[in-house]
Formats: sequence, structure tokens, C-alpha cells
Amino acid sequence: MLLTALLFIIVLSLLVFVHELGHFLMARKMGMRVDEFGFGFPPRLWGIKRGGTIYSINWIPLGGFVKIKGESGEDRTDADSFASKPAWQRFFVLVAGVTMNWLLAAILLSGTFMVGAPSVTDGELPAGARVRDPVVRVMSVLPESPAYRAGIVSGDAVLSVNGQAFQEAELARQFITERSGEDVTLVLQRENKEAYQAELVAEQIPGVETKAVGVRLVTTALVSYPPHLAVVYGVVATATTTRDILFAFGGLLRDLVLTGRVSSDLSGPVGIAVMTGQAAALGFVHLLQFTALLSINLAIINILPFPALDGGRVFFIAMEKLRRRTVSQYAETIAHNIGFLLLMGLVLIVT
Repeated sequence: MLLTALLFIIVLSLLVFVHELGHFLMARKMGMRVDEFGFGFPPRLWGIKRGGTIYSINWIPLGGFVKIKGESGEDRTDADSFASKPAWQRFFVLVAGVTMNWLLAAILLSGTFMVGAPSVTDGELPAGARVRDPVVRVMSVLPESPAYRAGIVSGDAVLSVNGQAFQEAELARQFITERSGEDVTLVLQRENKEAYQAELVAEQIPGVETKAVGVRLVTTALVSYPPHLAVVYGVVATATTTRDILFAFGGLLRDLVLTGRVSSDLSGPVGIAVMTGQAAALGFVHLLQFTALLSINLAIINILPFPALDGGRVFFIAMEKLRRRTVSQYAETIAHNIGFLLLMGLVLIVT
């Protein structure tokens, strides 16, 4: 439990720190004064001032923060203030955080493709793919089948069938099919658990034409690529994951509007911490993939046009350009405060 909490803090700190680093770098690039760039949250443990900016390390190790002069609308007449800069410069500072989160995800996923990511290897693989440690795994189990009753679940590794080991799912399937009506002994292993044995006899299953034991097998292996291909696949994976998460968010929003209930698929900090521990238990590559997934989620959530988020602040800049005059700072502040309270309420609900 302590290790899970520690891993969660490390992952969360990395994601938030990288996000704030994006704001910091872009603000400096646009000539804005950054009063403080801190790792963790106050109270301050240590700090040093360089070039007008305090670089600090703080006691609460949950990410970081950046204080940009004029970010709350003050000091509009000062040339180095956020509030005095043109809309396009403020826009780039606001979106720099989520851009860094997407960049981090692409780097992490590229790294997993370089060292070897667990993948299904049945069928043709892209050119340049290197395959190692192939394992036959259970892809799915049919309800009320012999395999289901034996306690076999998706993800179990098939170590042997009737004492014979297989490295290709197709060969294992043929071996089982050829022994229809006979006892088939499978030795399987669940992640981080002892191997277990299942005695199966093929039988007629509703919806299946022939007798079967009720498992779908696939070949999985660690698949790695040369660096130049790994980067390409990392960027593509980041884009496709972003698309999939957006579709999922759309479904959650639709359910919220139609039913008035928050989906059980949403997880709060506690749920995410548990999943972080589970990913780490599966191995370092799985933890990298999960961290990339969280980074993409953080980017998408932050860019939503909701008050208190980066996307909400971008929305007010867009309103300013459309109306050709500055939005009331008082009204914007109230909107962000209300948005923050609503977000905290949502976090409590899903937790």
C-alpha cells in the first residue's frame, strides 16, 4: 500500500511538473516575468532566485506550480505582465502545459516501443519489428463454457496443454481442437500468481457450431522497434489514444446528460492510485504506458473549455477577440472560482 502511494505521488508529480514546465518555458519565451517556478507545493523547503525568478522546492511533493506576473489580470500596464501581452501570446502560454503533457506521452510511448511493448503478434507485424518472449494467452472466455467453469480468465498465460508447451496460439488451438471429446489438461498462470491446472472437455456451447472448451487464444510477445520507427509509433499511439479518450469522454458526457448520473467508469485519485500500483505490478513497461495514458488524460481535461482549467482561460481569450474588448476581470475570476468548486465536487463524487 505504501509503495502504491509512493508510485502514485511520483507519477502525479511528474505529470503536473511537466505541465507547469510548459507554462514556464513559454512565458519566458514570450517575455513575461515568472515570479516563481516551484517543485511541489508550499510551504517552501528551499529556494534560490535567478534572473528575477525564484526556483523553489516545497514540502508537499505533488507536482509543481508557476507564478506568472499578471496572470490574474493585474499589472496590465507593465510590459512583462501576462495581462499586457496580446491574445496570441497568452494563448500559447496557456496551451503550452497540455502540449508538454502530449509530448511526454509521446516520449514515454516511444520508449516502450523501443524497449519492447507487450503486443498481440498473431498476424503480420510492421517491418522492423523485433519479437521476443512469445507467450500463448487467453484472450477471452465464453460464458457457461468448460473454461469459464474452471475459473480461467482473460489474460491467463497458457504454459502447457497436455504437458506440451506452445509458443504460437494457432498451434495450441489446433492441438485442442484435434482432441475434441477428450480430457485436455491446461496449465495456466495468472500475473504474479502460482500456476494452476484446469481439466477441460469440449462440449456444445450455445452460439458455437462445434464443440469447444470456450477459450480464445492469442500469441503475445514483447515487440520492439528501431529508434526511428519507435518514435513514429509513439506519436501515432499518442494520437490514437487521444482520439479514443475523446470518444470515451463523449460517451460519459452523454450518459451524464441523459441519466443525470456520473458513470462508474470515472475514477478519482484513490482509484487512479490503485491502478498505478496495478500497472507497476505488471512491470516497468506497463507503468510507462499507464503514465502516458494519464498524461494524455490530463492534457484533454485541462484543455476543456471549463472555468478554472486552461481551456476555460483560452475560452475567455476567444471571447475577448470576438467581442473586441477585454472581458471583466471580476466576472472571469468569479467564473474560475465557481468552476474550481464544481471540479472539486466532481472529484469527491467519483472518489
